[in-house]
Amino acid sequence: MSKIYVFGIGGTGARVLRALTMLLASGVECKADTIVPIIIDPDAASGDLERTVELMKKYGEIRSKLNFDTKRSNRFFKTCIQQTMANFRLPLSNTQDVLFDEYMNVSGMSRENQALVNMLFSQKNLASDMTVGFKGNPNVGSVVLNQFDDSYEFQNFANEFTDQDKIFIISSIFGGTGASGFPLLLKTLRTSEEVANKGLVNPAHIGAVTVLPYFQVKQEDDSQIDSATFVSKAKSALAYYNRNISKNNAIDNLYYIADDTRTTYDNCEGGTNQKNNAHLIELISALAIIDFASTNKPEKAVHKEYGLDSDTKEIIFDNLGKISKSKLRKAMTQFLLFSKFFTENEESQYLNQPWTKDRELDKTFFDGDFIRTLENFQTEYLAWLGEMARQQRAFTPFHLRKDKDKVFDLVKGITQKKLLTIDANYNLYTNRLNGQKGESKSGAKEQQLTELFYLATEQLVKDKFNII
Repeated sequence: MSKIYVFGIGGTGARVLRALTMLLASGVECKADTIVPIIIDPDAASGDLERTVELMKKYGEIRSKLNFDTKRSNRFFKTCIQQTMANFRLPLSNTQDVLFDEYMNVSGMSRENQALVNMLFSQKNLASDMTVGFKGNPNVGSVVLNQFDDSYEFQNFANEFTDQDKIFIISSIFGGTGASGFPLLLKTLRTSEEVANKGLVNPAHIGAVTVLPYFQVKQEDDSQIDSATFVSKAKSALAYYNRNISKNNAIDNLYYIADDTRTTYDNCEGGTNQKNNAHLIELISALAIIDFASTNKPEKAVHKEYGLDSDTKEIIFDNLGKISKSKLRKAMTQFLLFSKFFTENEESQYLNQPWTKDRELDKTFFDGDFIRTLENFQTEYLAWLGEMARQQRAFTPFHLRKDKDKVFDLVKGITQKKLLTIDANYNLYTNRLNGQKGESKSGAKEQQLTELFYLATEQLVKDKFNII
């Protein structure tokens, strides 16, 4: 059973993990059996982090009721997302309710060392509250994050690592946590003598996505975050990565992604209010993990950049390259149809249908915890799609309106096919549900339901959109 340990560093790391969770829920194929997310972020109250953690927990709750033996067709929630530490988060010591100068114990230093510290760090840096992270200051982050292999959780990860496993690192290059955390984590993995199981961890197959600027923040005089510095910080970090990572073959597969069409967000230094809307860049970064899963360890470092098939402000599936389109279109369309069914239909409309009665899917089942969690997850999937559609560089492959008279006016760029049947919209959908047999009638009720909807939506996207 192969695993990819995915380290998500900072807010960008959390948002990419959110996108990856959505893709895996929709059934996008991943060559790894299991994804093990490990989030590194001193900002424990981050809205981005909390949202992603709760989503991955819901994914786990849903998947725990399913099985994926060879008889089953269902790909929804197929890849295991394994939780190995509390809230998927690697704990960092001495970062809560402490200022940076207190963290370094500047007051206890000699006068000479205090003078050196004052040369290296501004007074704003020294007065920074570590509780909400590093506020775009990688020089601060590089000091605080130099502790990865000290924790029990990190050593436990290393102990469980096998020669079949891989490691992937998500980080931004224009902030504080990601820009400092990536090279430090990579150095620890590659060279640390203290890490458990170093004979397997040090030479492991390691990939990473380096996210360059793709958004900006409103300028505020009293904020330490200044998006005018994002590009210069990214250039400096790239030069460092080139000298100390790429030329040394410290990384096996390195993916680059950026966008110069940038949405402007409110300036938030951390905490619960730091919750950016989903972005195409994060989805593509998640695709880098899917791509990495299918690769073997190369002899020399492999670098990849992402390019659209055509440059436009509103991206649909046809604007993506052939490989991306083939990976995403069918799976995302099927899961959208699955999600829309329960959010747009009342329970009374389907409780007496053959597909529910034949499987004894009664009111008690539909009012139970599994359906409640599934519907919550699907509501978040719809919200995630909506967020991407509202960006400056919008990813808007679907018509997301609620209209029971236009259920299959769904995929932009595709004219739905007319079928030789009087059934249309949700009547056609129900017809396809009623017609499913085989494994959709065996196993636990949760298993039957997901198998049923996978088969029905697969048939619908083929019949209506010719997507195979």
